[in-house]
Parts: sequence; structure tokens; C-alpha cells
Amino acid sequence: MAHSEPESIALARTLGERLQARGWLLATAESCTGGGIAAAVTDISGSSAWFDRGFVTYSNAAKMDLLGVPVATLDAHGAVSGATAMAMAAGALARSAAQIAVAVTGVAGPTGGSAEKPVGTVWFGYAMTGEAPRACVRRFEGDRGAVREQTVLRALADLIGLAEGRQPA
Repeated sequence: MAHSEPESIALARTLGERLQARGWLLATAESCTGGGIAAAVTDISGSSAWFDRGFVTYSNAAKMDLLGVPVATLDAHGAVSGATAMAMAAGALARSAAQIAVAVTGVAGPTGGSAEKPVGTVWFGYAMTGEAPRACVRRFEGDRGAVREQTVLRALADLIGLAEGRQPA
């Protein structure tokens, strides 16, 4: 019986096909996933044809230094916010050769949650050349590993949709 590949590999493979069909490069800006999206993408042989670079910006200082997230955005909205996710995605796009970028920032747990931003809250930011960045929030169930894994899978699926001309659901 054939061994089925992990969902992240299947999604990353499909994403690569969609990006190559458009001649696009991808950049990632990750906080709560610690590079998990970039790891899934680079599990695909030949991904250098469509993956430009990834930024792991776990601290607020890294978000500011590497992605240009304004201190005012972090002060007003916090790291886990739509405004920060959009600034991260826009910064990754501006600091790469990519035409599409994803950013994720959230509370993976088990600590760090609040009533306003409970564990499992993840903001996704998307930026594409010539378009205004956008953000959406999702709440995932489970432990730290489960939240991180679901975040990677959702980001890959959303990127496929964007590469196919659809908006994130």
C-alpha cells in the first residue's frame, strides 16, 4: 500500500504548481509558527524556483527590524492583530523578490492568552504586488503543536486560493 504524504506536503506541492504557473515567488513572515510554513515549502524539491525567503520574527524587535512593522502599530494593536499581520506581510513583500507574501502572528499557547486574544487566536496577513494587504483571524483548538500545525495548513491553503484568484475564506 502506498504511503500517503502529509497534508502540508500536498498543499505545498500544489502551492508551488500554482505559483510557478503565474511566475510568482513567495515570501513568508512567521511568528507563532517559528518557520513552519517555510519548512513545509522547502520540503518540496525544487521549491527554490518559487520560494524566495522566509522571515522568522518572533520578537517585536525582530518584527520592526526585519519587516519594518511600525512601533506605533505594535503599541496600538499588539503583536497579535490584523494590523501587525498586514504590516508583516507588506514588509516581507517589500524586502524580497516575491509577488505574494503571508504573515502569521498568534497565541499558540499554552500560555500567553487573554480574554481578548485566547490561546489559538492567529492573525493571517496576505500581501500581493499591486494590492492592498489584507488580514483575517482564525481561532484553532488544541495544544501548541496543534495550533501551529493548523496555522501552517491554513496559510498554505489560503495561498493556493490567492494564487488561483480567490480570497481567503
